[in-house]
Amino acid sequence: MHDDSGLSRRMFLRAGVLGAVALAGGRPLAAAPTLVPPDLAGPDDEMTDAVRTMLARRFGSRPIRPGHVQLDIPVDAPDGRLVPVILDIDLPPTPESYVSAYHLIVDHNPDVYVAGFHLTPACSGGFVETRIKMRRTSYVRAIAEMNTGELWSAAVKVFVGLNGCG
Repeated sequence: MHDDSGLSRRMFLRAGVLGAVALAGGRPLAAAPTLVPPDLAGPDDEMTDAVRTMLARRFGSRPIRPGHVQLDIPVDAPDGRLVPVILDIDLPPTPESYVSAYHLIVDHNPDVYVAGFHLTPACSGGFVETRIKMRRTSYVRAIAEMNTGELWSAAVKVFVGLNGCG
């Protein structure tokens, strides 16, 4: 079945999330600033040693380049127990190059590696929608791992009102 209405499922879901945020009196989802490699962190980037260690252990010396990842998350999360996250990538999937995994990292959580989503070539063109817990105000980092080994990233500093992790 093919729908020619011009409104894709992805666009519909994003509009729904934005509408829910607006109804709740929150600000719209922010565009994601980029994640810089650990050795090039700027003064506002509070990347912790735990994050640096986890990145080195998980990805070795592969460069983590900013761009292509779309990390939709509210900048102000009134309740850290339930923070919505949508991960997507603007690179079209091909048989030679597709997203094989998304990784979510929260700098100031007890366990900084929050989630990993492993995708098959059949579903690598889709997006991932989930909810996470956050301990306190922190950077949330998303890394898209391509089947070729390339790593693309985005990061957003999320301000948490109510503690969600303990």
